[in-house]
Amino acid sequence: MKEPKPFLPCFATRASWVLMLIVAFTAVMIIAGCGKKEAPQARPPAEVTAIKIEPKDRPIVIEFVGRTESSHQVEIRARVNAFLDRRTYTEGSLVKAGDVMFKMDPKPFEAQLEAEQGALGQQQARLTTAQANLKRVKPLVEQDALSQKDLDDATGQEQAAAAAVETAKANVDQAKLNLGYTTISTPVTGLSSYARVQDGAYVNQANSLLTYVAQIDPIWVNFSISENDVLKYRGQAGKGQVILPKYGEWGVEILLADGSVYPKKGKITFTDAEFNPQTGTFLVRSVFPNQDGVLRPGQFVRAHILGASRPNGILIPLRAVQQGSKGHFVWVIKDGKAELRPVVVGDWQGEQWFITQGLNAGDVVVVDGGLALRPGEPVKIKEQAAATEAAPAGAPSAGAPPKAEAGKTEPAKGEK
Repeated sequence: MKEPKPFLPCFATRASWVLMLIVAFTAVMIIAGCGKKEAPQARPPAEVTAIKIEPKDRPIVIEFVGRTESSHQVEIRARVNAFLDRRTYTEGSLVKAGDVMFKMDPKPFEAQLEAEQGALGQQQARLTTAQANLKRVKPLVEQDALSQKDLDDATGQEQAAAAAVETAKANVDQAKLNLGYTTISTPVTGLSSYARVQDGAYVNQANSLLTYVAQIDPIWVNFSISENDVLKYRGQAGKGQVILPKYGEWGVEILLADGSVYPKKGKITFTDAEFNPQTGTFLVRSVFPNQDGVLRPGQFVRAHILGASRPNGILIPLRAVQQGSKGHFVWVIKDGKAELRPVVVGDWQGEQWFITQGLNAGDVVVVDGGLALRPGEPVKIKEQAAATEAAPAGAPSAGAPPKAEAGKTEPAKGEK
């Protein structure tokens, strides 16, 4: 009897055939797919916003941090020692020159004035007696009825009495002054401060300061200019890159803490002749009218110095400038294609940047949409950006360049 064949070899043979069929089918599908491969589609032109470069004379706005200061601040002090009767002004109010602010107890000074006036009358009586005595002595001496010594004594007594009268008059004047000092008024028009001494307190040299009055119209705005800025603009002016105002007639405008522009312009009236060796700056003072009292002493403001201009200046929006490992660059559209153009940037002003090298009149610079560009790719201008003008009032000044905007990077590796 024949033994049955093992089952495993038969199963292995069938599995081999199935595997061969799968491999063959896969190969056929790959070959078919390769034969039907389509060519890659061309990338559509990138749509961008662009601006045409037009060099022109552009004003320069230079910004500094300033602080307001009273143009005339005075200390209201007591000039005599006495008890303070009352304060006659409202703390913090606007007082006018000549307004009474404090009254001190006048009674001791009135009594002193009466005493000095009495002493003056006494000395005047002595003078009258001495003068009469001298008139009697003179003819008697001429007649040799009295000696020359008697005449000298009478003359000396008359002169001493006259001197005593002058001293008494001075004492009366001093007493009147002291009495007048009990009424304390302000010598200037301005804002009053709080009272340092309260009613009923005894005032002497140790606590003679009663309050302050600060004149606020006009008001000063002080700021400091660094030595580097002075040298920079002086050098640019020497090369013709910057035109400074004639006769040093600089204008000044200020921005308040909320960003609003103070409606009235000021002018520079004082510049310190010496640099501060600790800060490397020197003080500049400008004067502003302040009839409405909007500005108060001690405020921090942003001061914009106006008057200088940059001839044939090129300004482009900040967002048009990108930065890579080799420096700043912009995208320029030339013959309908994107071209990467290295540039040298200068001061920034508001939302714009001065370009000192790399751009010429007529160049079309991409403002928005440059992040997706590659050199040589076709570009479609979907919108022409408005021509850049001088920075509006309230724009940040020319100074250190701002931080690079998010997303503005250098091109991909291999691109220029």
